Amino acid sequence: MENSLKISLIQTDTIWESIDRNLDRIQRKTEKLGRDTDLILLPELFSTGFTMEAAKVAERMDGKAVTWMKERAGSMDCLVMGSLVIEENGFFYNRLVTVFPGGDILYYDKRHLFSYAGEDKVFTEGQQRLVFSYKGFRICPLICYDLRFPVWSRNTEDIDLLIYVANWPDARMNAWDTLLKARAIENLCYVAAVNRVGLDNNALNYTGHSAVYDAMGNTVMNLKTGEEAFGSVTIETSHIQQVRSQFRFLEDRDEFEIR
Repeated sequence: MENSLKISLIQTDTIWESIDRNLDRIQRKTEKLGRDTDLILLPELFSTGFTMEAAKVAERMDGKAVTWMKERAGSMDCLVMGSLVIEENGFFYNRLVTVFPGGDILYYDKRHLFSYAGEDKVFTEGQQRLVFSYKGFRICPLICYDLRFPVWSRNTEDIDLLIYVANWPDARMNAWDTLLKARAIENLCYVAAVNRVGLDNNALNYTGHSAVYDAMGNTVMNLKTGEEAFGSVTIETSHIQQVRSQFRFLEDRDEFEIR
């Protein structure tokens, strides 16, 4: 059976630690999409920027940003996905929240915390990967630094679409572009990745390079470098089926356990 999924990437600047202003900015961008999408992807920590002041900006799962995501998912009849600073039981998480049109929520807590910036000193690492089904696609959402760890991304659960939401600085864009393509090729699946743009309060510059790759590593969509932008592309399960039937590489993958 052939299924299709229309993915929309929103590549936006982020106002430092200003939840209300960021939600207002992204609201205006999503309104331009209308109801013509199945999945909206927002960057990592889209409501605050990549701040380590977690206690200052953290919300709970019934806070402003999640409430806004639920409203958008319902009114636009699509999935809305992006990561937030979430506080739960006295711990802080970089949490990728997935909100369904009916209001149901799934989430993934970032496994690989960016020790280079001290993220591991502030946030608690996630312990489990999330894989879920939507409109005939098996989807695995991951966050930024996870991209550097291929074992965590490995296609062991019939994944059709890997998602990465990020705050990935311009200084390391070659790694971003290269690793996204590699994850698509080695896993024989689509990869959709959204990154922010602009200058943050740590004087780090971000230039986006948000893109979607097919199961052969070909670019099927990319957004304009260095500017706020959004775009959509439709992906098809028939492409994955064709590639995997011709190139049966996943059958030769190594078995392993993550501890």
